[in-house]
Amino acid sequence: MKLDWFVRGSLAVLIVLLGIIAFRPVAQPPSVLAQNGQAYPFHIQPGTVSLRKADGNTTWGIIAVDMSTGNVWGFPVKSQNTPYPVYGPGDSSKVSHPMYLGRMAFDEAVHQ
Repeated sequence: MKLDWFVRGSLAVLIVLLGIIAFRPVAQPPSVLAQNGQAYPFHIQPGTVSLRKADGNTTWGIIAVDMSTGNVWGFPVKSQNTPYPVYGPGDSSKVSHPMYLGRMAFDEAVHQ
């Protein structure tokens, strides 16, 4: 008789503890670290600007600054009014490849 109450009590405690373990993620879900700052630390300048290509021609594009290195990149787009690559029916690729524009010396900007 004493063993029966001990087994039932142990099972009840086990069920309660397993329930706590099972429902804890529902009550306190773990935070999702989608923006951990390691993937692409870019600052994208809003709007489009005129970019000068290496051959001397100009095109419209978007400026992106790599905040970890200070490198400045220009991503060409075909139109001033659209901030994404738009190409004609004959163009097969809709990927804007970056052009290196220069470097910002963030390491020299130190407050003394």
